[in-house]
Amino acid sequence: MRGIVQADVDPMTPPILSTSDLTVRFGGHVAVDAVTCAFNAGELTAIVGPNGAGKTTYFNLISGQIPATSGSVFLRGQEITGRSVAQRTRAGIGRAFQLTSLFPNLSVLENVRLVAQSKADQGFNLWSMASKHTELTQAAEQILSRVRLLDQAAQVVSELSHGDQRKLEVALLIALGPAVYMFDEPTAGMSVDEAPVVLDLIADLKAHSDRTILLVEHKMDVIAKLADRIIVLHNGALAADGDPATVMASDVVQEAYMGRELEDV
Repeated sequence: MRGIVQADVDPMTPPILSTSDLTVRFGGHVAVDAVTCAFNAGELTAIVGPNGAGKTTYFNLISGQIPATSGSVFLRGQEITGRSVAQRTRAGIGRAFQLTSLFPNLSVLENVRLVAQSKADQGFNLWSMASKHTELTQAAEQILSRVRLLDQAAQVVSELSHGDQRKLEVALLIALGPAVYMFDEPTAGMSVDEAPVVLDLIADLKAHSDRTILLVEHKMDVIAKLADRIIVLHNGALAADGDPATVMASDVVQEAYMGRELEDV
């Protein structure tokens, strides 16, 4: 496609996550069309494109929500295409919404502690006394403090506001400690006051971690501040891939894929 931007690939640094000719068809519709892309440690990649471009579907293929028609997904060089969502999570792929309703009738603290407990291979034992998990409880409290939810530690998850639920998603991902963090429009439905908190948390993850972060977001001002790299999907295919300044300045992206919204950045 004329005007496509290609990111430089460092052959000496193997990617943490990659997809090869990843494709899914729903009947006669190709929702994701042979997308080949690699994501490196310590890199935050924004995935953008018009509505119906295939962004969330591409996320679903990576995290295992839907099976691929063809192509492959690799994590640390190992193919995980045939693995379930749970198996991919254990392998190191963490997607925010997968954990949102883990235990909606338990407290915020218990939710985070149970994820930390699972990560420590101690299993989910709802009847264990908290005193037996002092270290895990302390770790959970530190995470809640980090995401500004410590004051809500005793609150039942189902009673949290939408904004606090999104913050809890980040807390659960931090407790899980995946190699790949996946955020699908993390500020959607949030108030003007709530959204910056979640964005600050993602920025903090980027600044203090060598983890790979994938972000589907339509707010270009957010992308400009956070992303190291942008990939653009259009009609399910990879249309552009490169650093934010180059991709945003591309005529083909501005005219065909991103519209006039880029002019505000």
